[in-house]
Amino acid sequence: MKRLVIGILAHVDAGKTTLSEALLYAAGTIQKLGRVDHRDSFLDTHDLERARGITIFSKQAIFETPELSVTLLDTPGHVDFSAEMERTLQVLDYAILVISGTDGVQAHTETLWRLLRRNQIPTFLFVTKMDLPNPGQDTLMDQLRRLDEGCVNFSHRGTDWEESIALREEAILDRYLESGALSPRDLSGLIRIGRLFPVYFGSALKLEGVEAFLQGLTDYTEAPVYPQEFGARVFKIARDSQGGRLTYLKLTGGTLSVRDPIAYLPLHGEEAAEEKVTQLRLYSGAKFQTAETAQAGQVCAVLGLSQTYPGQGLGAESPAPPPLLEPVLTYRLTLPPDQDPQAFLPKLRQLEEEDPQLRVVWDPHLREIHVGLMGQIQIEILKSLIAQRFDVEVQVDAGRILYKETIAAPVEGVGHFEPLRHYAEVHLLLEPLERGSGLVFDSRCSEDLLDRNWQRLILTHLEEKTHLGVLTGSPITDLRITLMSGRAHPKHTEGGDFRQATYRGVRQGLMQAKSILLEPWYQFRLELPAVQLGRAISDLQAMSGTFSNPENDGETAVLTGTAPVSAMKDYPLEVAAYTRGRGKFSCSFYGYAPCHNAKQVAAERGYQPERDLDNPPDSVFCAHGAGFTVKWDKVPEYMHLESCLRPERSDEAPALPRVYTRNLDIDEKELEAIFQRTFGPIRNRAQEVMNQVPASSPRRTIAPPKQQYLIVDGYNMIFAWDVLKDLAQESLDAARQRLLDILSNYQGYKKCQVAVVFDGYKVKGNQGSRSDYHNIHVVYTKQDETGDMFIEKLITEIGKNYAVRVATSDGLIQLSALRAGVLRISAAELWREVEWVGQQIDQMVRQLNEKGYLPG
Repeated sequence: MKRLVIGILAHVDAGKTTLSEALLYAAGTIQKLGRVDHRDSFLDTHDLERARGITIFSKQAIFETPELSVTLLDTPGHVDFSAEMERTLQVLDYAILVISGTDGVQAHTETLWRLLRRNQIPTFLFVTKMDLPNPGQDTLMDQLRRLDEGCVNFSHRGTDWEESIALREEAILDRYLESGALSPRDLSGLIRIGRLFPVYFGSALKLEGVEAFLQGLTDYTEAPVYPQEFGARVFKIARDSQGGRLTYLKLTGGTLSVRDPIAYLPLHGEEAAEEKVTQLRLYSGAKFQTAETAQAGQVCAVLGLSQTYPGQGLGAESPAPPPLLEPVLTYRLTLPPDQDPQAFLPKLRQLEEEDPQLRVVWDPHLREIHVGLMGQIQIEILKSLIAQRFDVEVQVDAGRILYKETIAAPVEGVGHFEPLRHYAEVHLLLEPLERGSGLVFDSRCSEDLLDRNWQRLILTHLEEKTHLGVLTGSPITDLRITLMSGRAHPKHTEGGDFRQATYRGVRQGLMQAKSILLEPWYQFRLELPAVQLGRAISDLQAMSGTFSNPENDGETAVLTGTAPVSAMKDYPLEVAAYTRGRGKFSCSFYGYAPCHNAKQVAAERGYQPERDLDNPPDSVFCAHGAGFTVKWDKVPEYMHLESCLRPERSDEAPALPRVYTRNLDIDEKELEAIFQRTFGPIRNRAQEVMNQVPASSPRRTIAPPKQQYLIVDGYNMIFAWDVLKDLAQESLDAARQRLLDILSNYQGYKKCQVAVVFDGYKVKGNQGSRSDYHNIHVVYTKQDETGDMFIEKLITEIGKNYAVRVATSDGLIQLSALRAGVLRISAAELWREVEWVGQQIDQMVRQLNEKGYLPG
């Protein structure tokens, strides 16, 4: 029997809990179908869930068929409780994504899809509520294919159904061509590697399509193979009705028995803890069974562990990656007058254990408690939980945006701590990372400079603290902080010395860097009457939002895009007002991006980093038996170790600087003069000159030729090349895609830079975009910016450093290229080059085939 852990996810009110009930009923686990609106569903067991009719806490249920044993994890659908859902993803073998047939793909659905792909979880899709008015399977499948081309309708299997699946993988296609059919193992293999996503249609409430879906889970899933060594992943902390602390985990290897000792490293501890398992529980709904032993692949709740946390890896299991979704607002909790805030803080820490994204923060100066929350629903639930568990009524203020900070370029941070009889110096390299990377800590310090134990301690100090930026005092993110160098004293260094040096090193680096303020952004979907589209576009532009071209069928318009959270907090109410309730607005957390009004926010915060006594950037040095403080900008003059960014000293004569014509505008005469000053007069050939240079002399490097850069007028090619012109009459999108594929092959052979420019001059509200398609750059110009305007600007920017060619038959663009002194080729000339490149690629493939380097 296959043992699987399957999670069920959906946008709020999509019908997720109803499908869970239907699966349990179809498998015979429950004898009566519960309903959310009747407040008797099997998995919504908490009073708050039944009162509100939504899932708040992830739960599990166990059901079995003759061939399958499933632990089903039901997750919250509301965006305010996304963190609870994301933690559950860490332990899933498969996922079920539920789509409402009446609503289709929503903004939060796309967020869930990104999370599933980020965690590489094989996914089945069930489109429910098909008994209600809906746009039809074909339209819904079009929406799902925009999530991924691998979404395939398993409820309706047409004549080319197997062939379309076989095309998803070359090896599967070969077997299909040989046998003429696909086996369940072929399909399950494609699903497991994320190349195929089965889609089933039905109505969970009426049990339509549920049996077929359950059979699909049986036929097209594969049981994981687990190692013999013990491993487990913690995904949830909770408390039972008696207050006992429950650690929910999935075993990823070996077995776990009652009274087994488990050693692990607590979240904020430096020393490992070892505790014994006192009880194992297998929950199904509100009930549980105790067990003496749990096997690999099972989900269980463990008693006896007091310092575990969600995302933790136990035994051989590695920790989970940091969460993608996080609170974007922080609120101040106001307690009744008879409650001491500091005394009440430990009780809130219990709730933070259960929901780490709660982010309880104690401000000792103001004696205030602040919490991070996702939205209004979570605020109401938190207030209810506090009242229910601790019998305390709290109030919550209006909330503030949670900003973050990062830096624009690498910088070295130096921290030195040397009061009398103490010593530590730390050199850190701070480097910016891609958005959403969080903080990454590393060490490249030699053990000859600093012992490994000290290095581990420094990395621990980097991880244990929330480091604040210097613009607004917001937490830093998207940085790699690398320990490059450090020094300890044989007698006087203690652990706390490196804590001080590390904190000061981070802060000193941030003071030198160019900081960037980041703010949270929402991804939104706005559906409203077409006559009010202009109002919506105006609103979004005023909010600094970005959006794609509107979808307009004459009566209804749809806008999708992103916008700052700070500007959109009350916008759903505005939409409901000006559309008289006909507008539908949904949004989900998109990520952090540069703040649209950074100067204004910084001025309002009024943060002065040098006055932050808890985060000093200065260092402490010692002279004449006493310590003294050195300002952060003077630390390099006093530090004891060489800078990690400073070039190494050499006794040899310094080499002349290299000349790169890619970055400097140097003509051939100037280059020849430099060459003669370096190597002497040119007689017959350059190599003779090089041979006369003594071996001990430093070698000079002559600049390489300029790199080739091809700028293509996209629409000009489409309507000039016959193969694309005919395609454009059927679908302009398809013609654009075909052009990009052709030029991608061209670039792969020619190894030049390629930029394709599409004119968006007449597209109202178009913000323009720049992106990469495989190995080429793609530009859509914004409203009121023609393609030739953009190309002329691009030529001006890169013409000095690249050998530029412009491909177009447009007279204005050719004239611009002529003025800039770059080469021009017509659409016909580029097509001849493309054909020649295609012939060369075909010839190479044939040669490789003949030599047996390619399969088949």
